[in-house]
Amino acid sequence: MDEWRWLSAADLGRGIGAGRIDPVELHETFLGAIEAHPHAGRIYARTTPERGRAEARAAARRARAGTRLSPLDGVPVSWKDLFDSAGVATEAGSRLLAGRVPDRDAAVLRTATAMGLVCLGKTHMSELAFSGLGLNPKTATSPNVHDPDRVAGGSSSGAAASVAFGLAAAAIGSDTGGSVRVPSAWNDLAGLKTTAGRVSCDGLVPLAERFDTVGPLCRTVEDCALVLAALEGRLPPDLGAMPGLADRRFAALTTCVLDDLRAEPASAYHESLDRLRAAGAQVEEVAAPELEGPMAESGALYTTEACGIWGEQIATNGTQMFAPIRARFEAGADVSGSAYVAAWRRLEAARRQWAARMGGYDAVLCPTVPSMPPDIERLMGDGPYYVTENLLALRNTRVANLMGLCAVTLPTGAPSCGLSLMGGPGEEARLLHLARGVEATLSERATH
Repeated sequence: MDEWRWLSAADLGRGIGAGRIDPVELHETFLGAIEAHPHAGRIYARTTPERGRAEARAAARRARAGTRLSPLDGVPVSWKDLFDSAGVATEAGSRLLAGRVPDRDAAVLRTATAMGLVCLGKTHMSELAFSGLGLNPKTATSPNVHDPDRVAGGSSSGAAASVAFGLAAAAIGSDTGGSVRVPSAWNDLAGLKTTAGRVSCDGLVPLAERFDTVGPLCRTVEDCALVLAALEGRLPPDLGAMPGLADRRFAALTTCVLDDLRAEPASAYHESLDRLRAAGAQVEEVAAPELEGPMAESGALYTTEACGIWGEQIATNGTQMFAPIRARFEAGADVSGSAYVAAWRRLEAARRQWAARMGGYDAVLCPTVPSMPPDIERLMGDGPYYVTENLLALRNTRVANLMGLCAVTLPTGAPSCGLSLMGGPGEEARLLHLARGVEATLSERATH
């Protein structure tokens, strides 16, 4: 049964539906693997065995009766530790929230439970979700699947590690500036950033509410589609036959996202574009100068909102925080209200320009992360290095958040190098359908 840990969530669901996999045994397999894993304490903040066992038993009864609630009914998943869970601590990776125990589940957790997903537990994360690296000396720093001495990426660090190390079939995280996609890319997973407002954030510990989104970290695009449907309480869309890429038009973004591109992501990105062209796709380099202003002002947009939410608590108890994270929050206090409003007006104008420029393309492409996972020890000992690596890690993913898009990252076949596809607001179904074809094309690299 250990092989179940490495199957896609979709395949596990199909196995349950066919009677080949018992949800109770499946849950115990994952729970046992967590208990035995040497890095489990760096991945899971806490497990929920009693809840999971009850949910697995209920899923097993439904499977026997032929009344399954969804394609993933009975499949065990992990939850980032900023989703409220009734009677179980939700601390968002911060000592500021130590001992915080909600009395009800987040809306999205309630919905997913009603669709039959089984909760394994809560995963570690960057403190209050305000870092793309996943470094958290205050609680735990999750390991990268390729090297446990390197960070997993953040802020959904434990979420990615739980799937990559075979300790969950899928994970649910949040993405405010790249927090689903960075750890997905660095751990060779598929990760979906949803359009802001699409999936309920009720019951999430917030960071910047105008940018906060919920999304899955998975082994495959199909899994992303199935988990998204479960999070929304609906049946998944029919992704149809595997799409071909002939005559598909892709915009390969050149503005900002190729600056300071490290050697490994650069090589993986250009090889990925060559594979798409070989499959018949049209890939055109496209500049988007309207990005430059918002990218330069994004720090003010994020820190101002984050400081508005957390500033008072940080002023009182900020000494409990990891100093670089605290400094990011405090930077928002220096931005005036008028400057913040003006920046948002400029951002909305840039979004309109982007939509007009990119409307004729099937998706916009860029390297998901321009850098590789940094070494934990160096990040802890070199303050300037931490700052530059954190900002670089989140730079490319931030494009989709700023432009109000949905986006998916896919493994390229090169370790810790992802390819990002961005689609228009609310276009998740279309983007995921297209991403299946890209996924199939890129997976050929890994088999050669």
